[in-house]
Amino acid sequence: MTDHIRVTYRIETPGSIEAMAQKIAADQSTGTFTKLPGETEALKTRYAARVERIEPLPDAETPGFPTDMPGPFRRADVTIAWPLDAIGTDIAALMTITVGGVYAIRGLTGMRVMDFHLPPAFACHPGPQFGIEGSRCLMGVEEGPMIASIIKPSLGLSPEDTAEVVQTLCEAGVDFIKDDEKLMSPGYSPLAARVDAIMPVIERHADRTGKRVMYAFGISSADPDRMMRDHDHVAARGGNAAVVNINSIGHGGMAFLRKRSALCLHAHRNGWDILTRHPALGMEFRAYQKIWRLLGVDQFQINGIQAKYWEPDNSFVKSFHDVMTPIFSDADRPLPVVCSGQWGGQAVDTYQRTGRTLDLMYLGGGGIHGHPHGAAAGVRAIRRAWQAAADGESLQQAAANDTDLAASLAKWGSELPG
Repeated sequence: MTDHIRVTYRIETPGSIEAMAQKIAADQSTGTFTKLPGETEALKTRYAARVERIEPLPDAETPGFPTDMPGPFRRADVTIAWPLDAIGTDIAALMTITVGGVYAIRGLTGMRVMDFHLPPAFACHPGPQFGIEGSRCLMGVEEGPMIASIIKPSLGLSPEDTAEVVQTLCEAGVDFIKDDEKLMSPGYSPLAARVDAIMPVIERHADRTGKRVMYAFGISSADPDRMMRDHDHVAARGGNAAVVNINSIGHGGMAFLRKRSALCLHAHRNGWDILTRHPALGMEFRAYQKIWRLLGVDQFQINGIQAKYWEPDNSFVKSFHDVMTPIFSDADRPLPVVCSGQWGGQAVDTYQRTGRTLDLMYLGGGGIHGHPHGAAAGVRAIRRAWQAAADGESLQQAAANDTDLAASLAKWGSELPG
């Protein structure tokens, strides 16, 4: 049936899995703790949620949530279906009904949202405006990975200092540069002043070389009107991209921005870790990313192989495949952004483990700025590493005749730049 919204949960309870699944379905649709005179069979048939599938998992020896209840703690993946008419296609309604209340249900010792299975009606949301192909077009990169960098130091540079870093990176040969996600409009570098200092550098480089580097400015704000004013300033000065801290601006802020945006929206997911680091709590990235894609993310940061943060490689690989899997069509796929401590040493593994695709952005911060021969050498080393990956070479083979890549391997090896 295509007129139902289905959500898969990983639940844990010392009681009956079947009873808990039925309780969730009832509590999150027509029911409550007691029988109601108005809850007729006709009403339940039309609007009540139904348990469709229970897939048992091995019991847990210890509870996911603190509890005085004795084990064993039974676990299962449970899929519950809501009639579309009971929720509609509004994202706030979806999150309130299928997510917001489930963690509060008594008797649970674990609750994790694993996936949303959404009917075609949700294609009413705009999705990416640019996505993979539009990003390539804006950067002028017809094939191969898009090589990107980030302003370092992350905080503290004046607009003029930042423009100098931008010039260095443009001359180094990057396709894309971004503000650090922590940089929005602080007193030492107001957004408007930063845009006014950087865009002339971008334009001069384009006039001189024919290569127009994409720069994404940090426009995130809790005030949608301010965010749009900053968006408009970027667009008026010839900019074509923005960094958006999606968890900070929220679903409503993202919807407001996407409806009016002329910029390619580069999503940083800082705060997602709050939702996912505890395996018995929160939300899988597979579920999380679908909502932001529907709302209009064009480029999605998802960490990388041997990332400098906590996330295991297998989690990154799953995230990559998640964002590259269409929800309704290929056009709703954002550009995956491989980041976090990347310097080229991870290129071969990344290529092999993500389906041998070059449809990605490879973002190096310290791995470019910190190269012993300078930023240009850092970019060349990363490009050579990706060429090796596509050609089936090892990094050691590629480095044998490439001093830039050899210097990267010598400096970092298995270490990760900051």
